[in-house]
Amino acid sequence: MLNFVICDDNLIILDKLAKMLESIFIKHNYDANIALKSNSPKEILDFSLTNHVDVFILDINLQADISGLELAQKLRENNKQAYIIFTTGHLEYALVAYKVKTFDYIAKPITIERLEETIKRLYDDINFEKHSKYLALNNKTYINQDDIECIKKDGMKLVVYTDKQKYEAYASFSKVEPLLTDNFIRCHKSYIANVDKIKNIETNYNTIKFDNSECFIGPKYKNNFMEVLNKNGNFTNNLDSFKHTQ
Repeated sequence: MLNFVICDDNLIILDKLAKMLESIFIKHNYDANIALKSNSPKEILDFSLTNHVDVFILDINLQADISGLELAQKLRENNKQAYIIFTTGHLEYALVAYKVKTFDYIAKPITIERLEETIKRLYDDINFEKHSKYLALNNKTYINQDDIECIKKDGMKLVVYTDKQKYEAYASFSKVEPLLTDNFIRCHKSYIANVDKIKNIETNYNTIKFDNSECFIGPKYKNNFMEVLNKNGNFTNNLDSFKHTQ
C-alpha cells in the first residue's frame, strides 16, 4: 500500500484534493491510502518522523512559518525515497524546487484530470523502475520491500507477509525473485525471507521468526542461507547454535 500525505493551508482545497485522490484510487483500484491531510507543516513533519510515507503532495505557497519548499527540504532529511508532488499557483517556483527531487508540479486550480495523470504516471514509475524498492505484486498492488517479512509459495499463489498485513496474488517465485533486493534470500522451496526483518531463529525446528509471521529453512537451501546470515552479521550466535545442532 502507498501512503499519501497532503498539506495545503486552504482547508477547502485540502478536502477537495483528498476527495479527488480517493476517487482516483477507487477508479483504478490502486492500493493506496491518505494517511494524513493537514494545513500544518509541523503536523506533517511530526507525522513523517514516526510513520511511513510514500508520497507527499505539498502546496508550495503555504501561509505558515515555512514554505512548501522548506517543508520538503526538512522531509527529505528523513525520507530520501518518497515522491514529492508540489501544487502551486506560481509555476516559477518549479525552477528552485529541483533540489528536493520533485516528481511533478500541478498548477492550481487543480483538476481531477491533471491529478489523475500524475498519479497514473507515479504508479507507472514505480512499476517499471528496475531497481524500485516497491514490489509490483500485480498491476494494482505495490508493496514497499522494506515492509516485507517473507514470501510464501502457496500453490499457484504467492502470499506476501508484511509487518502489518498479508497480500495474495497469482504469481511465481521465478517472476518475483529478480525484482527483490539483495536482503531477500530463498530459505525453503516455499519461502523467501527478508534477512533484515528476522527477529529470531528457532534452530531445533528450522523456523525463522518475524514480528508478524514465520517461515522455514529447507535442507536444500540451508548452507546458502547461513552464508547470507554470516555476511549480514546480525545472527552470529543463532548461527553457531544452528550449525552445531543440525
